[in-house]
Amino acid sequence: MPDYLIKNGTIVSSEKTFDNELLISNGKIKAIDKEIKASNSSTKIIDAKGMYIFPGAIDPHVHMSLPSPAGKSSDDFLSGSIAAIAGGTTSLIDFVTPEKGESYLVALEKRKKEAENCLIDYGFHMSPTWWGESSADEIKKCIKDEGITSFKTYMAYKNVLGINNEKLIKVMDTVKKYDALVTIHCENGDLIEYLRNKFIKEGKISPKYHILSRPNETEAEAVNRAIIFSKYTKCPIYIVHVSAKESVEIIQKAQNNKQLVFAETCPHYLLLDDSVFEEDNFELAKYVLSPALRKKEDREVLWKAIKNGNIQTIGTDHCPFNLKGQKDKGKNDFTKIPNGAGGIEHRLSLLFTYGVLTNKISINQFVDIVATKPAKLFGLHHKKGDIKVGLDADIIIWNPDKEEIISSKNHFQNCDTNIYEGFKTKGKPEYVIIKGNIAFKNGKIFKENLKGEYLYRKNNILSY
Repeated sequence: MPDYLIKNGTIVSSEKTFDNELLISNGKIKAIDKEIKASNSSTKIIDAKGMYIFPGAIDPHVHMSLPSPAGKSSDDFLSGSIAAIAGGTTSLIDFVTPEKGESYLVALEKRKKEAENCLIDYGFHMSPTWWGESSADEIKKCIKDEGITSFKTYMAYKNVLGINNEKLIKVMDTVKKYDALVTIHCENGDLIEYLRNKFIKEGKISPKYHILSRPNETEAEAVNRAIIFSKYTKCPIYIVHVSAKESVEIIQKAQNNKQLVFAETCPHYLLLDDSVFEEDNFELAKYVLSPALRKKEDREVLWKAIKNGNIQTIGTDHCPFNLKGQKDKGKNDFTKIPNGAGGIEHRLSLLFTYGVLTNKISINQFVDIVATKPAKLFGLHHKKGDIKVGLDADIIIWNPDKEEIISSKNHFQNCDTNIYEGFKTKGKPEYVIIKGNIAFKNGKIFKENLKGEYLYRKNNILSY
C-alpha cells in the first residue's frame, strides 16, 4: 500500500484543534508535524485544504444480522460495514447473543464466522442471556483469552434475552473481578409486557401503541435499579441508548456520588420524538424501536447531558428492518413489529449538523463522543479513537461544506426506509481511510484491500 501525506487540513482531536500535516505509512499514523517530507517518491499527497481531519469513528452499539421472527435485520456485516464507511465509521462493536443454555464461547465462534465479510474492524459485547455453573468461568475466558471487555445484559425481553435481578447481580459480581464493564439495556420488561398485552386486548394494534407501552418510567425505574446493583457489587456499568429525562437525572446523581456509571444515547433520541406518531398509519412502523421515541423535552435534556459530560458516547443501535416483508409482519399487531432502525451511515453528519453547527456541542466534543470515548471505554485506546503517532491510520477527511438530503433512495444501508428521510445535513466525509487504505472517496466505496479484523480489546475501565 502507498504512503499518504495529508496536507493543508485542520486536525481535530478530543482535546485540541490544530493545523498540521499527517503522514500515513504501513497502515499506521507515522508522523504529525508542521512540515513533513514525503517518505519516498511513491508517497501520495492528499490536499485537505478547507477540511477537517478526524479520527475514524467507532460505533459501540450495532446489530448486524440480528435474528428476529421477521428474519434477520436487513444489514449483514458486509452491507452494514459499507454503510458505516460511507458515514465515517471505521470500527464497530456488535454482540454475541447465546441461546439459552448455549456456551458463550461456542456462540462467539459462530458470531465471528458471521462477521468474516465485515470490511472494517469489529469487536463484540458478550450477552449473558442465561446463567449456569460454567458461566463465571466462561466470562473469565472471554476477558482473558478473547479480549472481550464488556458484557451486555437485558432487563427486558425476558422470554428471549433478558435475565432476572438475581442473574444480573451475578454477572456484575463476576465481571467486576476482572475490571471489565457491564452494559445494560434498561427497561422494566414486566411492566412493558403488561401494557403491550393490555393494548392488544383492547384492540389497540397500531404502531403508535408501541410508544404508549414503553413510557419513560419503564426505562427510568430500570436505570435506577441497575445503578443500585452497581453500587453494591462495585461493578462499573454502561447504560445503553438512554432516552428519558428521568433516566438522565438518576445517572447524574450516581455520577455525582462518584459511581462508575457511563451512558450512551443515540441520534434518533436527539433528533426525533413522539410527534412522528401524530398520524396513525402503518408507515410509522419504521419508527418502532426500543426504548421508544420520547418527547421534545427529553431531547433537550439529552443534549445538555452530552454537553455536560454525563452522557459519554453516542452509538446508533443500528438494526434496520425493511418495512415490506419484515415490519409489516406486525400490521395487525404492533407487538409483532421487529424493533429497530438504521443509523450507522448518518451518525456523524447528523451530529455535526445538529450538534456542532448549532453550538450544542463543540467540534472537540463531537470527536470525543464518536471516537475517543468509545475507544477508552471499550479497550481500543491502544489502537484507535485518536490522532496520534503509532495508532491505526483510521482517518476521516471531513468536508464541512458538503450538503445532502438523507433519502432511502440513495443511502448505502440495506433498507427500504430511513427514519431520517428528508433531513438536511451539512458536512460529510470526503475521504475515509482505514488502516492506510482509501475506503471512501467522493461518494464512492472502494472495497479493495479492505478486510475487517476481530478486535482483541484491553481492559481500561478503572483507569478511565
